[in-house]
Amino acid sequence: MNIELLRNYCINKKGVTEEFPFDETTLVFKVMNKMFALTDLVDNMSVNLKCKPDLIIKLREEYPDTVLPGYHMNKKHWNVIKFDDRIEDKKIFEWIDNSYDLVVMKLTKKDKEKLKAL
Repeated sequence: MNIELLRNYCINKKGVTEEFPFDETTLVFKVMNKMFALTDLVDNMSVNLKCKPDLIIKLREEYPDTVLPGYHMNKKHWNVIKFDDRIEDKKIFEWIDNSYDLVVMKLTKKDKEKLKAL
């Protein structure tokens, strides 16, 4: 995984925007103005993704050196996935999809309708 693959995959999802709300190096991907992924462009060796709490522990145990508690995020809901050869891009894309879907599920009815209309 690299920043180009990550960005292309995220930005092509329905209703996604990208911005720098924290600083000029932290790229954040949002769906309907709700964050689902972020990465640092200077040290783009990882991505923070939202995850179901019951799955978070399992992933951290299965990938102990690669999936870690979310840096500067709620550790119950966010993981940092380090980019290395131990996890296939396909698996990271699946986790991006899960993060996106978790955020979409929590959108207001109005935002869900706007997203559907896009």
